[in-house]
Amino acid sequence: MSEASVRISPHAVWLSTTHHQLVEIAVGLGCRRFVLDIEHGYFELDATDKLIALIRALGAKVYAKVLGPEAIPIQQALDMGCHGVIIPHIGSVKHASRVTAAAKYPPNGVRSFSGTRPARYDAVSQDYYSREDAGTECLPMVESAEALDDIEAILALPTVDGVFVGPSDLSLSRGRGAYAKTEADVDDLRRIAAAAKAAGKPWIMPAWSASERALAAELGAAWQVTVDEYGALWTGLEAGLKS
Repeated sequence: MSEASVRISPHAVWLSTTHHQLVEIAVGLGCRRFVLDIEHGYFELDATDKLIALIRALGAKVYAKVLGPEAIPIQQALDMGCHGVIIPHIGSVKHASRVTAAAKYPPNGVRSFSGTRPARYDAVSQDYYSREDAGTECLPMVESAEALDDIEAILALPTVDGVFVGPSDLSLSRGRGAYAKTEADVDDLRRIAAAAKAAGKPWIMPAWSASERALAAELGAAWQVTVDEYGALWTGLEAGLKS
């Protein structure tokens, strides 16, 4: 397939394993953004490092949904060269402020320097730190009632570059049970979208259905995650077996 015939997709692919062949296929189909679900997936450090290098070499962006809201997993993902970190289990603005500080260097945050891929395995000059802060995105997840209550204040934090929505956990945390795309779910998304717009920062949503994709587009999501690794395998296997 020629480069000219490939339509560049505005959507992202969700990975649960270090499946480099899937990445190569997705890039060939026009995907230029990947999310690694390290929290719930299967990612050993060495294989993850190699996958991040491959995605970058193919000209795509890679974001890590890190293992948890702690400094070490955030720094590891950035040290390996991720373009951004998606941080789960964020609560209040006070919690968000403490956790997101790990994604930015002093004086903006508390990230520790490592002479790895972003530093080209060498010493760096002073401007490296400001360039790295500006070039990497810190995206706390809005997936709890506490985070939603403090959404405006969280988006106002200088260590926060935008937010990533977790609709399923948000519905559970808000006492509605399983995420069913109800009007209450939509109202939560509208509040997040409005807060992000007011802050001048992006918000991102996993949108697995056509209705979710249409809503995310209507509300101005910066980008959407629309394909997940397991779902793609399921769909492909199901179609092949039924045929």
